[in-house]
Amino acid sequence: MAGRLEFPGAGVEPDIYVLALPLAHGADALALLAFLGGLSAATGMVIVETIALATMFSNYVVMPVLLHTVIAASPATGNLAGIVLTVRRLAILGCIFLGYLYARLIGEGFTLVGIGLMSFAAVAQFAPAMLGGLFWRAGNKAGALTGLSLGFMVWFYTLFLPSLARSGVLPASFVEAGPFGLALLKPYALFGLSGLAPVAHAMVWSILANFGTYVLVSLITRQGAMERIQASLFVDAFGAIPGGAAQFWRGNATVSDLQALAGRFVGTERADRAFSHFAATRGLKPGEDEATPELVGFTERLLAGAIGTATARVVVASVAKGEIVSLNEVMAILDENSQVIAYSHKLEAKSRELEVASAELRDAYQKLTELHRLKDEFIATVTHELRTPLTSIRSFSEILFDNPGIDIDQRQEFLGVVIKESERLTRLINQVLDLAKLEGGTAAWDLSEIDVIPAVRDAAESMGQLFKDKGVALVLDMPAGPIMLTTDRDRFSQVVINLLSNAVKFCEPRSGRVEVGVTADGEGVTVEVADNGPGVPDWAHQKIFEKFQQVGDTLTAKPEGTGLGLTISHNIVTRLGGRIWVESEPDQGAVFSFFLPSHIIAPQEAATEEKA
Repeated sequence: MAGRLEFPGAGVEPDIYVLALPLAHGADALALLAFLGGLSAATGMVIVETIALATMFSNYVVMPVLLHTVIAASPATGNLAGIVLTVRRLAILGCIFLGYLYARLIGEGFTLVGIGLMSFAAVAQFAPAMLGGLFWRAGNKAGALTGLSLGFMVWFYTLFLPSLARSGVLPASFVEAGPFGLALLKPYALFGLSGLAPVAHAMVWSILANFGTYVLVSLITRQGAMERIQASLFVDAFGAIPGGAAQFWRGNATVSDLQALAGRFVGTERADRAFSHFAATRGLKPGEDEATPELVGFTERLLAGAIGTATARVVVASVAKGEIVSLNEVMAILDENSQVIAYSHKLEAKSRELEVASAELRDAYQKLTELHRLKDEFIATVTHELRTPLTSIRSFSEILFDNPGIDIDQRQEFLGVVIKESERLTRLINQVLDLAKLEGGTAAWDLSEIDVIPAVRDAAESMGQLFKDKGVALVLDMPAGPIMLTTDRDRFSQVVINLLSNAVKFCEPRSGRVEVGVTADGEGVTVEVADNGPGVPDWAHQKIFEKFQQVGDTLTAKPEGTGLGLTISHNIVTRLGGRIWVESEPDQGAVFSFFLPSHIIAPQEAATEEKA
């Protein structure tokens, strides 16, 4: 939010707001700290994700291949821990290289959020087959693979290829006109479906193709025996035999075989230590060599950290005498684990998104609460300002009514107070009405070419009595020649009067000084109102121009008035195409300035006859 307010244009990417904000305000040390924090977080994320991807690639892609090639061809192969470690190291290098290649090709054309959404859309392709496997007994491997393939093809066509086109790798006409100029095949409006965001559009078509193909192919093809068994285990999971995966083991293995097998993948020393600890905690006798189902499950869990759960199960089953494990069973287990892991990652990402959304809702609630408090304070202030003149008018009117023979001089004095308070009441009501009209777009504007010098001088003279009453000096520093400007004279004078009224409120009586200056250049006119009051704190430089904001409590005593003058001035100057700002140092006074351009467009198509 702060980044969007500080950099309203498109010159600063949202991903670097955390660095741009402190740099824009001269906080180089804070920017360096944020950079170091972001660098450490990014480095940690790269390390963790690279290791995770390399581990999954090693466990679920490379190790199954080795299991059916090198290890199957040479069952007596020695220690495999070195092979596993080498494979993971190579996988880490491969992941880093692919990430670098992607960044070089299209990474700079997308924000981190955009890349993440594209990845989520790809991960979502696992959902139909996974959910079908959990709840639909008739689903099979052929339907799942076909649906996944078609879903990924649609995702690749509707999201990945357009990202290459947006980055210049492919021609832009691929997205704008479709391949070979076929409008029905435009990636962002496939078959005429338009009006959706790219990610939503890709999700609709890819999931539809994925799910539809999965159901259709599963219905027209037959399940194998292993598929029927697995479907029964997953669909009827709550009716399965309790006690864990080891209860389904039906092989005949020995402790020495399992220990030797574990030593080949995790190292002999670690395997011996783990089996000794297992025997000590379970109270097994040293001479026992018959493996229990519990020991088989322990061996699988020990190997899972090195070669993955599915491969560990197959490897352990291979040492059971008389146990025959088919390639179909191995691949089915690998598919199962891959889908569960992908779905788990997706749930974690959704949880993080919910946390972010909750934090945003809390921030929005706090802002609404603050606005509600400021509104109540504003209403209380306006009520007080209305009640004060009304009380004076009523009191002096009752005195005049109850004492018809009062001295003529005193009568005139009381009537003068009544008139003065009535004018004060009128000004207050006019301020509230002006703000409502300006914000509602119903204010009238009478644009004409005026001489700025007389307009500023007239506004200063209208405030002269107030300055004399408070003993504050008013100095005008303006050029002698005319300065012409096309604007609304009444609104221009209103801004000057509001700034003068604001300045005199904060000046010390009999020692205050207010200076008014006017300068002009080829672009427009700048008017400055400087005072020697207590100044405006840095945090309030923007807030004082907002509704319901009044910072007098932190400067001197709470000033008179509603605090609407600066808000009205800001609205007028903004609608005339200019800008208004304040420059101030603590205890050094404040300089309020506003700039109006020489050539402006009518601020609004309002009824200009309204003033008449």
